[in-house]
Amino acid sequence: MANVFGLLVSGRLVQTDFTQMSETQFLVTIPEADTINHAAVFLTGVSPLPMGTAGMVYWSWPDPSAPPNWQLLGHISNSKPSAIFKIGSLKKLHELSDENKFSSTFGQQKICHNAQIGISIEPEENIQLLASSIAIQTNDNITFAQKMLESLVNYVASFSVTQDQMTPTPGVSYIPLNTLHTWYQNFERRLQQNPNFWRD
Repeated sequence: MANVFGLLVSGRLVQTDFTQMSETQFLVTIPEADTINHAAVFLTGVSPLPMGTAGMVYWSWPDPSAPPNWQLLGHISNSKPSAIFKIGSLKKLHELSDENKFSSTFGQQKICHNAQIGISIEPEENIQLLASSIAIQTNDNITFAQKMLESLVNYVASFSVTQDQMTPTPGVSYIPLNTLHTWYQNFERRLQQNPNFWRD
């Protein structure tokens, strides 16, 4: 399956030099990756993926003080032959769990400033299961953020006083309660539009 996958990083030449690590796993190194914000992964058209499979795309962000962490970006397939991934906001997120066979296959590598993209060929059913899992996690994150924000607003509101009730206190700043409400409404709206906007 040589040259089946391609990688494009803005301002650089296309890379098709993926190394085959096993029958179903491929790896490419991106030198000097510290300033990369997006990466496009695609099928080159040399040959299609085996029927009923898709390529799970993983990213390993450089960390000068720890071995690489494998983070799932998404997938490509014969019906979705390319994808652009925003990776600038993924800097040094938590390692994937030990259950992730991809992480253990590539093993613990030496610390460096080169990033890597790994592609694991898996049954398409895994993509559907992953999409369901991500949707559940996203909903949980939205619910948590909303509850936390409601708690903050309610807590702050419990200390509210009218202007007549205020006693001048030099050096203390006061914020109008409606400012907090406006911020909360804007945050909640953005959270509904994109649950991960705060990562940007």
